[in-house]
Amino acid sequence: MSPPPKPTPRPGRVSLWRYLWLFREDILSAQPARLYRAWMAEFRTPFFRSYLCNQPELIDLILKTRPDDFPKSDRVGEGLRPLLGQSVFVTNGDLWKHQRRIIDPAFEGGRLRDTFAAMRKAGEGAVARLAPLATGHPVEIEAEASHAAADVIFRTLFSIPIENAVATRVFDEFRNHQRTQPVLNLAAFVPLPRWFPRFHRRRTRETARAIRALITELTTTRMQQITADTAPDDLATKIMTTIDPVTGERFETEEMVDQVAIFFLAGHETSASALAWSLYLLAMHPDWQDKTAAEAEAVISEAGPEFGDMARLRVTRDVFREALRLYPPVPMMVRETTCPERFRDRDIPTGAQIVLSPWHLHRHERLWDNPDGFDPGRFQTENGKTCLRNAYMPFSAGQRVCPGAGFAMIEGPLLLAMLVRTYRFDLVAERPAMPVAHLTVRGRDGIWLAITRREKVRPAP
Repeated sequence: MSPPPKPTPRPGRVSLWRYLWLFREDILSAQPARLYRAWMAEFRTPFFRSYLCNQPELIDLILKTRPDDFPKSDRVGEGLRPLLGQSVFVTNGDLWKHQRRIIDPAFEGGRLRDTFAAMRKAGEGAVARLAPLATGHPVEIEAEASHAAADVIFRTLFSIPIENAVATRVFDEFRNHQRTQPVLNLAAFVPLPRWFPRFHRRRTRETARAIRALITELTTTRMQQITADTAPDDLATKIMTTIDPVTGERFETEEMVDQVAIFFLAGHETSASALAWSLYLLAMHPDWQDKTAAEAEAVISEAGPEFGDMARLRVTRDVFREALRLYPPVPMMVRETTCPERFRDRDIPTGAQIVLSPWHLHRHERLWDNPDGFDPGRFQTENGKTCLRNAYMPFSAGQRVCPGAGFAMIEGPLLLAMLVRTYRFDLVAERPAMPVAHLTVRGRDGIWLAITRREKVRPAP
């Protein structure tokens, strides 16, 4: 069995302009192979210095020990501004802390149980939508995963099921926005004054406006329902009615639009990526697919999954974890130094870009056994348990860990179990997948699978 697909790294040294061209095509293949073994690597350009850190101790220092000294890089965030505005994903300092004090309570443990019924409904919708496609012919599974993930977001945030046309529009707009390469903006490479125009592509601005218009409509309607005391008790209502205990303020409509934009990005784009790659990996490894299906059949009753079932879906959880290891939806994160540092006997100047790469950390040859292989059972080994603690961060880590991490670890295994319990997924030989990273890690030409209905295996008498 060949290993899961992985982009070919670029050859050794290249010019800055060649690197920029490669970066525009794909963030992952623009990087050299040595990053899969390096504890730290330095990149110099005429405009800035960049340091990729793979050593677990350095990552802990940056994300957990002294996170306020390493804020998110404003320059890299410039590419996301048209869509995300001042969302919690791109802000720093007191504004970010204010936003997290309002957002975090909506994703506390008890709220996950409250949102489970909506997730299950979205899963049932996904199972139903695949029924006419289960003919053994090629199906682009990213689109189906995006539809399911968007349905989860609409149901849990706004208590409304997503219509097919709306889901298609959301998927198309997010994919179009992703393809405009919003991460790579001139300001990401050249320090520019705040007044200098950022030159976002026209299509980037157009797709961002379309997405934000949809979100504004939903948010304005919800604000009216809250005022009229008719709002459902869902995530949007919880967030919009939560008062910051420090400032006494709530989110205004425009602020909420910024936050919902990142919820869609984090909960739709990234969840769709993780689910699609999970299904592709199971298609590559039919033995693990059969294990996952058997577990789902044993745990989930005919009445459908319950919240308590999630703790018993251990194989499914480890399959999803392994997909997040091999294909972390957000492959790189960038921080910035606020004062001189010294890492690994190297002086790091103020204003340097510190790159943390889940993609390289999760496949690091000096940390993981069989780093490029698919093995959900690794998390039951000593190496897997150690790396899970020290070298695994699909949701970031420390104070900036994704507030929806627990949400995602219920949603992903749930949808995966419901789909694999009902259908078999097989590779399409003439359409192999290849990961490419623009905004998230997706298939370069989509992720194609053949779907057939799974025959129920009855226990022996």
